[in-house]
Amino acid sequence: MRVIHLVSCRGWSSDAYWAAQMCRELTRVGHEATLICPTGSEQRVMARARAEGVTRIETMTLRTGLRPVVDVGDLRALARRAATADLLHVHRSKEHWLAALVNRRSTQPRPLVRTRHIVQALRPHALNRWLYGRATGLVVAVSEAIRRQCVAAGLARADRVVTLSGAADGDRYRPSGSSGLRTELRVPEDVPIVGLVSGFRVMKGHGVVLDAAEALARVGRRFHLVFAGRGPFEVGMRERVTRAGLADRVSFLGFVEDPATLIGGLDIALYPPLESDGMSRVLFEYLASGRAVIASRVGAAAEVLEDGATALLVPGGDAPELARALDRLLGDGGLRQTLGRRAGVAAHERFTGARVAECLLGHYQRLVPSA
Repeated sequence: MRVIHLVSCRGWSSDAYWAAQMCRELTRVGHEATLICPTGSEQRVMARARAEGVTRIETMTLRTGLRPVVDVGDLRALARRAATADLLHVHRSKEHWLAALVNRRSTQPRPLVRTRHIVQALRPHALNRWLYGRATGLVVAVSEAIRRQCVAAGLARADRVVTLSGAADGDRYRPSGSSGLRTELRVPEDVPIVGLVSGFRVMKGHGVVLDAAEALARVGRRFHLVFAGRGPFEVGMRERVTRAGLADRVSFLGFVEDPATLIGGLDIALYPPLESDGMSRVLFEYLASGRAVIASRVGAAAEVLEDGATALLVPGGDAPELARALDRLLGDGGLRQTLGRRAGVAAHERFTGARVAECLLGHYQRLVPSA
């Protein structure tokens, strides 16, 4: 099967990552999967996609918003490219409209698939009713909450909206007992390392984590907290750590080139968003790495995790509950091992890129039975 994925994002977002994963996994099993990215995104998108294993990458202008001159050029380019494909798969509104219009004018329209990566209500106006209800053969939601939202909007029939979760690269993220993180940070063997891998944005929950860390430090709990990522609130978090007197037990690692190695060195992995953040990529990487996870009971985490079996779940934004869950795991190494082992098994059975791509391929084949 010849599949084209189009992503108009100019940064390495969750939708670009999901599309890259699917392209890589489809290629691994013998299909021709091409990722089309915006011109000018070589460093921030295309290079990252190549690092994820994508071998076929092309470009189109894909400018945000209505751009009549460049959009006409993209329509022509996509029409030529679509003629050589069996199916088009889009990830944002820009490319969704381009692909739908190309099909509208084609004598041989290709099946069109749209993935919804974000929890954002769709307005049921006439244009969206046409786009989702008539122009699109299948809508893929990365969480059940997003699927329900799409169905509730009444823009597509329930049997044309499916849930396919986020996933981790099952080859890169595996349970492992070895990592150089503890040595690098000079953390004693008997001090658990707690980590949050996420950009510094309000909804990601860094402030809640520091609230919990301060509470645990006051009662003498030993731990070392690691933040990996960049973002607009990093400076404020650093200042707060200093004011709280936690500088000797909190490390800021910035952007990490190899998150698999970092995650493999965590004793406890945190996923504390205040609300659903769509695909929840890092959550699946934690699970596939066999880490003991504490997660907010929001979005995908609430759907795929079983409290007390594969993770500990706490209400989003609830620092006292997060502190209690952390206190429990910090004091119980056996529970950490049990949760991590179960998480790893569940992830490699259900939440790897290969597993999700296998399900996606099944949907493709129903749309293109002759391929």
